[in-house]
Amino acid sequence: MTENPQARRYRAHLSQFTTSILQKKNPWVVAFFAFSYPGFGHLLLHRYIAGFILILWETFINDMANVNLGILFTLTGDFTKAKEVMDERWLMLYVGIYMFGIWDSYRTTVDLNKQYILADHEDASISPTTMGAWDINFMDKRKPWVAVSWSALFPGLGHLYIHKVISGFFIFAYTVAIMYFGHIPEGIQFTMLGKFSEAKKVVDMQWLIYLPSIYFFILYDAYQSTVEYNLLFEKEMKKFLRENYQKKKFIFPF
Repeated sequence: MTENPQARRYRAHLSQFTTSILQKKNPWVVAFFAFSYPGFGHLLLHRYIAGFILILWETFINDMANVNLGILFTLTGDFTKAKEVMDERWLMLYVGIYMFGIWDSYRTTVDLNKQYILADHEDASISPTTMGAWDINFMDKRKPWVAVSWSALFPGLGHLYIHKVISGFFIFAYTVAIMYFGHIPEGIQFTMLGKFSEAKKVVDMQWLIYLPSIYFFILYDAYQSTVEYNLLFEKEMKKFLRENYQKKKFIFPF
């Protein structure tokens, strides 16, 4: 929620379920995550609807075209098998949306960086607490390593720690689905028992290959979001102290 109705731009918006903020980001970093997994670049920018749609589309079209299997066989040098498993009818539909996700992530980051500079200059007030029937959200300083640790334990938990409830539960449910369809828990169990041949048989590589991109993204996003929220908390506190505790006649030393 925001306090000043006259402000043109705001650095952040607190809702019951998440905190959306404007913060300068490297467009190439955002584009890289969009390249590694369509939709992740948009999640970094707090564009949840576009991000979720692109992620679900990636799951559908990738599975229909067997893109992950094609990547697997290509990396192992079996190019003939890679050609056989991939479905060209669906692959043609994959490329356009994939390239759009990368381009749109880069373009939006550049535009939002400009908006951040203007919003930071305007320095509009931000309500540090939002309370509703479903949840309570408030600005606070949290530890980045705690968010990373919970994310490493299971994707989504680190986001819940920093109150990114929308993306946290989505990533949590999405990872559960990936692990279920890929038979990954069974593969982990056989691996821990030393039955590596059984693990290879039971695991579906088409689904397993999703996990590295997911884990890399959630670790980075949990850490980076915590740092950004901490900076936002400090800026709001500094503004409050300047406006309420500093005497108007105070002479700054030069």
